[in-house]
Amino acid sequence: MTIKRVGILGSGIMGSGIAEVAAKTGHEVVLRSRQQASADAMVAGLEKSLAKQVERGKLSEEESTTIRSRVSATANLHDLADCDLIIESVVEDLAIKKELFKELDLVVKDSAILATNTSTLAVIEMAMVTDRPEKVCGVHFFNPAPMMSLVEIVRPLTASDETIAEVTAFATTCGKDPVEVKDRAGFIVNALLFPYLNNAVRMLENGTASRDDIDTAMKGGCNFPMGPLALLDLVGLDTSLSILDALYDEFRDPNYAAVPALRRMVTAGQLGRKSKLGFYDYRK
Repeated sequence: MTIKRVGILGSGIMGSGIAEVAAKTGHEVVLRSRQQASADAMVAGLEKSLAKQVERGKLSEEESTTIRSRVSATANLHDLADCDLIIESVVEDLAIKKELFKELDLVVKDSAILATNTSTLAVIEMAMVTDRPEKVCGVHFFNPAPMMSLVEIVRPLTASDETIAEVTAFATTCGKDPVEVKDRAGFIVNALLFPYLNNAVRMLENGTASRDDIDTAMKGGCNFPMGPLALLDLVGLDTSLSILDALYDEFRDPNYAAVPALRRMVTAGQLGRKSKLGFYDYRK
């Protein structure tokens, strides 16, 4: 099977970003959200992104129009029936994802591959609620999807070699650099990244150094583009806490145990850039 038509579920920034990547590389894309208004909003976000690229000379008007013509939006799950690959990118809640995979299994054609864009959750949990566990895997894009080159291809125990080969080829066709990883919480990037971020919060909480000095040190000493506390604000403190909790639940490693300060900030609604307040103040 060659993947030509891609269904994307979820109304967030990741959904529209993956849609842009797929449409730019010649795939037909069906964006599905629970509400038509939010599905249309995803398309509007894509159009805005394409318009900016035309303004900057990265795309011609004709190229932009062609890319846009490959994308449709719907609130009806049945409009995904003819897709070769479905990429789920809804909220990081396992119960919600499992229910969605049950529904998809009944709707899409038998040959379709069902993939999740989860950054942490066990893919096998989603695979086993379907009658096609051999055709379920993880295809984890990074945010912002049009710019980030990496895609983690996550292989649960049940996935066939053919499924992994197909989604790897899809990611390569999209101009990405795919890496294959076993179905373990956090996969490669988050399993390595979040102990570092968590320990940066611990260092701040312990008074070892100030917020600005911690971030400056990691940028200047390790040549990172962003310090750990600024990065937590960008990812979202609530998202980061969920990832750490999932990692700790699987491995019981103290490095994955969220620092109390992080949990209290989430309780206070200080979530980073999305709430305009986190380790930094974005209200100005």
